[in-house]
Amino acid sequence: MDNITYYVALLALIIIGIVVAKKVASCMIKSVVTIILILAAAAIYWLYLR
Repeated sequence: MDNITYYVALLALIIIGIVVAKKVASCMIKSVVTIILILAAAAIYWLYLR
């Protein structure tokens, strides 16, 4: 059950990231958003599935 929660949260992060990236024009901000999403996914994995 924990893996399903992780994948749903990761899917939500990806969808939010795509929506934000489409609305933002700057490459620098896209890079920052991508890094934040990767860190959030890593934090979810580390806190809930470790």
